[in-house]
Amino acid sequence: MDSFTEKLKRATEQFGQLCVGIDPSESTLTDWGIPDTAEGARDFGYALISACEGRVGIIKPQVAFFERFGSSGIFALEEVLSAARETNLLVISDAKRGDIGSTMQGYAQAWFGDDSPLRSDALTVSPYLGPSSLVETIETARDVQGALFLLAATSNPESFELQKPKTGTLTTAARIVQFAQEFSRGDVGVVIGATVSLEEFGLADVLHSSPEVPILAPGFGAQGAKLSDVGSIFGRSAKRVICSVSRAATEGGPSAIVKVIDSLRSQI
Repeated sequence: MDSFTEKLKRATEQFGQLCVGIDPSESTLTDWGIPDTAEGARDFGYALISACEGRVGIIKPQVAFFERFGSSGIFALEEVLSAARETNLLVISDAKRGDIGSTMQGYAQAWFGDDSPLRSDALTVSPYLGPSSLVETIETARDVQGALFLLAATSNPESFELQKPKTGTLTTAARIVQFAQEFSRGDVGVVIGATVSLEEFGLADVLHSSPEVPILAPGFGAQGAKLSDVGSIFGRSAKRVICSVSRAATEGGPSAIVKVIDSLRSQI
């Protein structure tokens, strides 16, 4: 079985750094003329997977937009993940789980278990119960060639209150990057919003000195960052950035999705 690092390298070499988010929010489903139901969320996911196949190597389902429908939404997500696996898309499930070590093992079994219908290639997690609470989860993911992406400096404007303060000479966000580098074999990444100032968050140098850490970057498109600016935003670390686009990929509706994805790819 290929490692996550190998799968990510193959995906980006073949299709580039674009990652398409699958975010079946109420407003998006309505705009697409799809019922705001679990089945609608599933069909939306299917449509995006079909559009991405052969064009994009990475997708990022937003788990919350499936969970809002309860058990039927979870089943819809399972069906979407199954379809993604059949097309060999690399799946980063955006669930942002975070808890003490023993509870995190339950999440690890859900998202990385061989027989789990939620099985994904990678999972977003919160390190704010202490990064060490994730060590066993890192090992569980690695055993099945999976990966974790730790929230470090997120694109929401409130993030600076917790992520920017310093302990000693490093910001909280920079310490999370350091932790990721300590444990990563290319399979412990960080989430850094494309709208974040690396200088203000003390991240430019620590990212450059953490070459084993892939970067998942939301914030392109609707949140304001331009895909064509990935080089200027992330500087020396730009080649390691997974550029995530959600709303901007789908705002043209189902008839435009293929054309929009092709356009987004060309901008990086």
